[in-house]
Amino acid sequence: MNTAFSCNEMINSYYAVDQPGHPSRQKTISLVQEELANDGCAVIRNFFSEEGLNALLGEAQDRIEQTYYSPKKQCNVYLGDGNPELPEDHPQNIFLERTNGFITADLFDTESYSYRLYYWEPLKLFLADCLNKKELFIYEDPISNMIVNVGKNGEKFNWHFDTNEFTITMLLQAAESGGIFEYFPNLRKPDDECFAEVRKVLNGDRSGVKQLELKAGDLQFFLGRFSLHQVTENLGQTDRLLLIQSFTEKPGVIGSMYRVKDLYG
Repeated sequence: MNTAFSCNEMINSYYAVDQPGHPSRQKTISLVQEELANDGCAVIRNFFSEEGLNALLGEAQDRIEQTYYSPKKQCNVYLGDGNPELPEDHPQNIFLERTNGFITADLFDTESYSYRLYYWEPLKLFLADCLNKKELFIYEDPISNMIVNVGKNGEKFNWHFDTNEFTITMLLQAAESGGIFEYFPNLRKPDDECFAEVRKVLNGDRSGVKQLELKAGDLQFFLGRFSLHQVTENLGQTDRLLLIQSFTEKPGVIGSMYRVKDLYG
């Protein structure tokens, strides 16, 4: 088993992830909750130790040749099919290029740092506290519960909404140029799809768009169900590698086979 260092040693000791009640841990949780309440996006900078980041990055790079690319290169912002009963310029019928790939969870064995960190209970409790959730559970899909989003030169993940309430991502390596995370906070509402506003963004209106500069080692929380977001084209030669950990609020949850096959093969 890979025991060079523990999960706790993978994380910046300042954040005291495994010490409930520690002042630094409590301060971090409060800041995350404040930022999420503001616009649905929060970042914990320099979350990993140097050793931890290098270990996770190395595992992703070792598997880069196994990146899966969906044959479906065009998708709408809802990651679904179009609606022939609606006009061509309706957001459901506007299809954008999606060229990024994924390193799937089944490629990381139980001895890998990535796997061990995902299943490490203190981290799960910390993430739940940051999100103000009573408890988080492992997403039970063995293909997509812990993946690496790969953006090579010329690749991008265009505008879309998430189907889940929140995402937890960890940037392992940034692009030299491009590969910027952009989002329009709360563009739609639970009771209103706001199609006219969505169409404006798709037609180039950037008046409400925010950009977030992420650096390797940053942990990001994002509430993407109602906020439109994208990762711009990677314009450099360095792969953009983003570790995504998926959790649910109920045990035993698994996604639709159609969506898993479409995105992850």
